[in-house]
Amino acid sequence: MGFPPRARVLRSEGETLYTLNWLPIGGFVKLEGEDGESQDPRSFVSARLPVKLIILVAGVVMNLVLAFAIMTVIALLPNPALAFRVNEVQANSPAATAGLAVGDDILAVNGTYHDQYGPTTLEVLRRSAGQTVTLTVQRASGRVEDLTVTLRDDTTQGALGISAQGRLTDRSVSHDPATALGLGTERTGRAFLLILRGLGDLGESIINRPTEAPPVQGPIGIAVGVGEVFWQQGPIATLFLAGLLSANLALVNILPLPPLDGGRILMILIRAIVGKRLSLQVERLTYVVGFGFLMALIVWISFFDIARSVGGGQ
Repeated sequence: MGFPPRARVLRSEGETLYTLNWLPIGGFVKLEGEDGESQDPRSFVSARLPVKLIILVAGVVMNLVLAFAIMTVIALLPNPALAFRVNEVQANSPAATAGLAVGDDILAVNGTYHDQYGPTTLEVLRRSAGQTVTLTVQRASGRVEDLTVTLRDDTTQGALGISAQGRLTDRSVSHDPATALGLGTERTGRAFLLILRGLGDLGESIINRPTEAPPVQGPIGIAVGVGEVFWQQGPIATLFLAGLLSANLALVNILPLPPLDGGRILMILIRAIVGKRLSLQVERLTYVVGFGFLMALIVWISFFDIARSVGGGQ
């Protein structure tokens, strides 16, 4: 538990050493022979190449499996339906032709209600560009009616032609197991792509705006954010955030950067190709430098996490 330096040994019975370490930013498993030296025939260094790769990929796969399981469970649970209140209707738009007005709430598309975890009603409308759909609308007076709308193909101005703001309703949305599995897969993929874009934004921020707050949060910011989500939005939203974090770990760990799993995979493949020409000392030095870079990155991000917390989120 935690990252080195070691604070104390929790248990040393059997073949596994359990330790508590000073840096509370996660945890790790270090296998016998992982550092490249061991006489034990069962050690990591003595394993065949396919076995090594399976071991290193296993953590990433389990992070994705956990994210998928969380997203699927959330889809099975009753969640408040998300409606969109119309703030503006574009002139000569499909919305105007159908009779949508400012103050109306769009409740459902083709009889299907959607929650806040996606895809939302507006996302479904964007996907349905050029098609004819039926909107369930609640008027400002409270009357609920269905409107038939032919969406436009040009989505640069919006398939429907409105601006709207989401709000949770008293209606609950839950899904059957087959639909929940599909939503779990889709939401896990969306989370993975969202985090991938976030890593790109982080790289751009480091290069071009190193003195400004990065578009990500570190361990401190994540801890504060999880607490806020739990107390303000409840356990299901907190569970969804856990799914996002699990997908985040999967992507980060597979990056080809020492000493992450992806970096170890890269070094093992290089060693398999070049053989003994790759010095063990060089490999270890690569891990040390990579670990130092990651720690420096975490410290840099954590500085802005603390600044945001002290400054009230500014």
